[in-house]
Amino acid sequence: MIEAVPDRLDGSPRQLRRFWSEEFKATAVEQACQPGVNMSAVARQIGILPSQLYRWRRELLGSDEPGQAAAAADPQIVVSDHDTVVEIVIDGIVVRAGRHVDEVHLQRVIRAVRSA
Repeated sequence: MIEAVPDRLDGSPRQLRRFWSEEFKATAVEQACQPGVNMSAVARQIGILPSQLYRWRRELLGSDEPGQAAAAADPQIVVSDHDTVVEIVIDGIVVRAGRHVDEVHLQRVIRAVRSA
């Protein structure tokens, strides 16, 4: 005879899922998209994982702003005024490299970002 005892599985979450209002999501994304703000720090501050904040940003900006959607589709290269740092944007991920970074290393980093 087999007896089934309902119990929590090992490793399953101890809390119920949390649901966030659209206003909260929009405020969090707006705060995280300010220049010079670290998105991971904002996520920790409001008590969520950084991946959740990135998802909210993609959901909110991906369909509403065509400029943001285009930026996510095509890689862009932005060179600063002093020509010391190059920023490469790939699907919303920013890779910054100084001008003295080895080209082979930079190619490996770009391939890793694209495959992630």
